Amino acid sequence: MWKAKPLPAVHDVSPLAEMMTIPLIPVGVRAVQDDTVNGWPVNRSTMQTVILAAGQGTRMGPLTESTPKPMLPVAGRPLVAHVADAAVDAGASELVVVVGYEAEAVRSFFGDTYRDVPVTFAVQAEQAGTADAVRAARPELDGAFAVLNGDNLYDPAAVEQLFESAPSLATYEVDDPSNYGVVSITDGIVTDIVEKPADPPTTYANTGAYVFPEAAIDWLDVPESERGEYEITDVVAQVIDAHEVTPVPLSRWRDVGRPWELLEANETLLAELDGTVDGTVSDDAELRGTVVVEAGATIEPGVVIEGPVYVSRGASVGPNAYLRGGTFLGADVHVGNGVEIKNSVIRRGTNVPHLSYVGDSVLGQDVNFGAGTNVANLRHDGATVHLTVKGDRISTGRRKFGVVVGDGVKTGINTSLEPGVTLSGGTVTEPGERVRRDR
Repeated sequence: MWKAKPLPAVHDVSPLAEMMTIPLIPVGVRAVQDDTVNGWPVNRSTMQTVILAAGQGTRMGPLTESTPKPMLPVAGRPLVAHVADAAVDAGASELVVVVGYEAEAVRSFFGDTYRDVPVTFAVQAEQAGTADAVRAARPELDGAFAVLNGDNLYDPAAVEQLFESAPSLATYEVDDPSNYGVVSITDGIVTDIVEKPADPPTTYANTGAYVFPEAAIDWLDVPESERGEYEITDVVAQVIDAHEVTPVPLSRWRDVGRPWELLEANETLLAELDGTVDGTVSDDAELRGTVVVEAGATIEPGVVIEGPVYVSRGASVGPNAYLRGGTFLGADVHVGNGVEIKNSVIRRGTNVPHLSYVGDSVLGQDVNFGAGTNVANLRHDGATVHLTVKGDRISTGRRKFGVVVGDGVKTGINTSLEPGVTLSGGTVTEPGERVRRDR
């Protein structure tokens, strides 16, 4: 329920304010029942939910050279679909999706309704920060509203609690909070939020999930930050000053910002799926564990699949191929004879047709690996694999990580790709090449 902070002492306010001691009431939260706050009725029937899906996701390059990050696949569905599901399950009455980069991909996926919930689109013309993104949605907002990042994975049960505890903010405890907004909590109330502090006061990270009071619609015009962006945390700070904001802890949260985090998100959600086989599977193929084979997919003789594995419509596997746990094959992917794929995301239209190994890797759309292309995914010195992110070599924190390959890459036969290599879209390798550096 809403918790209005007490008004100042009488001598600090005008006579008009002395009379206005009614606690702030939201338009509504979740369609459960009518409730009361300090004797005043609260109708829990509406909750507009703003989903931020306008960004390109430059840290995810080259995978986002033609795809907005929220539309990258995780366990058979776009990342943003998992966010929308959590919102709808929590009782969202309308989804207001903020689009920008490659907006049509997001529009085409959602359409006018999503799971019988109306969808409205708002355009963020220039990606100038999270407050700017929510400000783009302002003409559509009428009452209390939620905000969710379109590229994060949230604990669905906690999103429901977020809606019911408004005004509220979702937190997650991390070992190193310096890369996040950091939340301070006293006696079960949020008391402060600071963006990426050098000396974090707590280990509670801000997860980009909020429910704001209606008044916050007018608080979105914040000044530009030192980073040159308009930050939603500045809006949160105003809410903290005016209300008792409830922290909602998440049992699971993943900020999917870099390629290895896409792999981790895929691993997490694939493990939660139920196996279903609607495609064509040869009697001479063997499926072990949780395996999803969509209608229109084909599994040929001699194939062994150890789940969790997801094979999308139009994909074909085999003959004599081996798919191992944590693998997602997008629509119309072909995995051919003598190929092993392990713990990888292979996007639409990609071909790995002959005698190849791909492990712990992310391959973009319409890639073609020549026969005998092999990915190395383990350093012999036991160190973690590093990957280039916006020009800097960053540790993935993983001993096993292969390559990141952009759309339309073609490798010549017998190409070897070393751990942590990134190939930009359209890259071509020569037969027999050993690729040790990014291209």
